Amino acid sequence: MEAYCFYNLSERRMMFQDVFRKICEFMRADPRNVYRLSIGTDSQVHQAETRFVTAVHLHRVGKGAWGCLRQQTIHRPLNSLREKIMLETYYSQEVAYLFTAEHMGDMLEIVYPYRDEGASLLMEIHLDIGRSGLTKDFIQEMTARIHAMGLTARIKPEAYAAFSYANRYTK
Repeated sequence: MEAYCFYNLSERRMMFQDVFRKICEFMRADPRNVYRLSIGTDSQVHQAETRFVTAVHLHRVGKGAWGCLRQQTIHRPLNSLREKIMLETYYSQEVAYLFTAEHMGDMLEIVYPYRDEGASLLMEIHLDIGRSGLTKDFIQEMTARIHAMGLTARIKPEAYAAFSYANRYTK
């Protein structure tokens, strides 16, 4: 499963199983909390390539976060905004699909005993599109793709995993 290699500032080569284990460890450290698992992709067109970075961001609301990234490169500049946005959405969906029903069940089991205390887990996909600018034309189509997966779609300014976290590493 080499295609799914993730990294962050602490670790360079994590497979998805490692990412999932780290997420569960982070949640077990404070299970009485609200967790938001966000996946988002941003891209940057360079002279000879286009670099895509997908962020997996687990926010322990009000108490920190853990995250990692996955980078992919297409060896040509993508000049079509539509193609770029479609690929960003696709790469986010691809990573989201790694979180199977079994994985989600394991994560929910961590917070479930504390649900009466407000503990919860929400999974969402952050899209690097917004209501202003050229990307507004893609909102309906891209959010529909996410909703068809049964997930929540966030756009700017709420889509921080894409336009802030992932964006930092596309340069």
